[in-house]
Amino acid sequence: RSLKRFIMEESVVTSLPESFGLLQDLVTLKMNKPLPSRRRTLADITANFNHDLPRHKELPASFCKLSSLEEFDARACGISGQIQDDFTKLSKLETLNFSYNDFHSIPGSMERLCVLKKLLLCHCERLRSLPQLPSTLVELNAADCYALESIDDLSNLEKLQELQLTNCNKIKDVPGLECLRSLRRLYVGGCHSSASSVRRRLSKAALRNLTNLGIPGTEIPDWFSREVVNVATHPNLTIKSVLVGVVVSVNVEALDDVQAQLPSIVDIQARVIGEDEPIYKTVLNLMGVPITPEDHLYLCRFKHYHPLVLLLREGHKIEVGRRSESASGIELKMWGIHLVFENDDDYDGDEDLLHLSESQQSVSQRLVGFFRRTDQSIQQ
Repeated sequence: RSLKRFIMEESVVTSLPESFGLLQDLVTLKMNKPLPSRRRTLADITANFNHDLPRHKELPASFCKLSSLEEFDARACGISGQIQDDFTKLSKLETLNFSYNDFHSIPGSMERLCVLKKLLLCHCERLRSLPQLPSTLVELNAADCYALESIDDLSNLEKLQELQLTNCNKIKDVPGLECLRSLRRLYVGGCHSSASSVRRRLSKAALRNLTNLGIPGTEIPDWFSREVVNVATHPNLTIKSVLVGVVVSVNVEALDDVQAQLPSIVDIQARVIGEDEPIYKTVLNLMGVPITPEDHLYLCRFKHYHPLVLLLREGHKIEVGRRSESASGIELKMWGIHLVFENDDDYDGDEDLLHLSESQQSVSQRLVGFFRRTDQSIQQ
């Protein structure tokens, strides 16, 4: 009963005994199974294709007695039906991984998990809704939940830094998105039904804080440089950040075996070039692989402390390109770069009231205008 950690990853165990609840000192439980051998395609989803995962498993009723549990990894265990309300008695739980399971709902009392920081639900393909979630969440991953239709108001998630909803195309809106002041990474690729509402909810403050954004789109802002950028520093102004935008399309069926298993697009990189040779390279963080081949816009903001910015000197060049031109299934349609200098993005007030021209606006306000215009052109 004094056991603290129980690791049985990729084991053949298919169920837990009722007596398992007696392990009241258990802090970590990992019982995750191997992932499916290939990424699902749109045809698989349409045909209701089922992965070769274990089925018909339910957690024992005594599971809620694991009162010391802080980390629970049940990825790909075939948990089905409905997660019972008693599960929320695990009041010390900080990390919960239910990815690749078959349940259709999670408890409405989920918000009672008052110290939960990480909730992973990706590829829960029968999950239909997300209830009110605990305000302590830092990461929420519900990518590839193809049946997900609704999300409760997220405005209470003041600590949330990462939100992944890639390929949740049945969602019509993400209520409360504009209130997520701590959000740094937002991925809604493949979410064509909610893309318009997401664009409208992206505020200036949100766009200033975001370091990574993925959303359906065919254009980058026209004030981004679409050629290799020659760095020219200002005497009294430092470069605060570098914005990189790319438009990418993915043919999932054409990806090689390695790429097909990755949760992100890893073929696009930014390069800093010194005297005719690269001095720094970094792969863009393009999380979420859309299952449809439509164009998607990814924005990456490299802050002043990132090596890509720290290493910049007068005369250096910045460019974006493929790591390997031979890699199949990924097409880089367009890219652009914008250098953000000191004072370019520092104004906190409401710029809509000032009636400024676009060139006078802060960088984040210009991004707000870009998304508004993009949404209007799509609606027309």
